[in-house]
Amino acid sequence: MEFLDIDNIQLFHKKIINKTGGSEGIRDIGLIESALNRAFVTFDGHELYESTEKKIAVITHGLIRNHGFVDGNKRIGIAVMVLLLKMNNIIIKYSQQELIDVGLGVAEGKHDENYILEWIESHEK
Repeated sequence: MEFLDIDNIQLFHKKIINKTGGSEGIRDIGLIESALNRAFVTFDGHELYESTEKKIAVITHGLIRNHGFVDGNKRIGIAVMVLLLKMNNIIIKYSQQELIDVGLGVAEGKHDENYILEWIESHEK
């Protein structure tokens, strides 16, 4: 799986904030690292999240729900999801409103990583 490291995520966040507004900065670096690393957790020698789509769903959920950044957690979570899908040659078709709805639903606790995975799979070309 093609992946973004913590430095790339921070740079991407800074660019998003500069373009769309809001407060720049990290509230808790550990929460951002946790969101990224959770996708690669193993138990008894087996990956808990085997597919690339599931890993991306888990990362998206973690970035939005963990609130590691001062501002823009929904934006960075959704932007990272779209970028990781593209980096891993997973083509989806979506509207901007659909992305907004996913981000808001996750932030409000209505959607979990399983919902995000189902959303990704239902939007694959």
